[in-house]
Amino acid sequence: MNCRSEVLEVTVEARQVEESMLALLHTILLHRSTGKFHYKKEGTYSIGTVGTLDIDCDFIDFSFVRVSSEELDRVIRKAVSEFKDALSISGSDGMGQISLEFYQKKKSRWPFSDECIPWEVWSIKVNVVNLANEQERQICREKVGEKLGEKVINVVEVINRHEYLPKMPTQSEVDNVFDTSLKDVQPYLYKITFQITDSLGTSVSTTMRRLIKDTLAL
Repeated sequence: MNCRSEVLEVTVEARQVEESMLALLHTILLHRSTGKFHYKKEGTYSIGTVGTLDIDCDFIDFSFVRVSSEELDRVIRKAVSEFKDALSISGSDGMGQISLEFYQKKKSRWPFSDECIPWEVWSIKVNVVNLANEQERQICREKVGEKLGEKVINVVEVINRHEYLPKMPTQSEVDNVFDTSLKDVQPYLYKITFQITDSLGTSVSTTMRRLIKDTLAL
């Protein structure tokens, strides 16, 4: 099985890290989740509905839609909070990457553990810049909102392609494909990881500052 890999990149100031990551991760998971499966007998099932919520950002001119599951939101927020804290420790200007990997399990014979086979990985590269004043921060608020809108459209376009998805499992195999631990939604099995780089590339920082200065000049 070939694993699909998609890369997104955003440049934000430190206070925008959490909201931008939540917006992108929740957008992906909205399209990679189903309602709970209700099996009547082996091979026959119905699928529950997936509720949604509109979320307005505080530090970005942007709103996004997420699955209404509070349990799923807590899991995502915990991972994003750890990523944000690790970025802040690295300094005011830094780089990091948070990855959302979807996988399925392949049963192995005892005594070996199940094999986890990834089928799609989303990597979000984050560049953190330190801005000089409130005017620059206001412009960044608008520009990041525009860029996030473009990224969300990109995510939806990729997900709407007719590419590989794990086949719908039988009742005995549902835990090999979906995370069934949540009471109100059923995302495909996934894991979130991140890594931090110590310093921000000057080209990225310069690009953002040039964008802000060009806007101020208008």
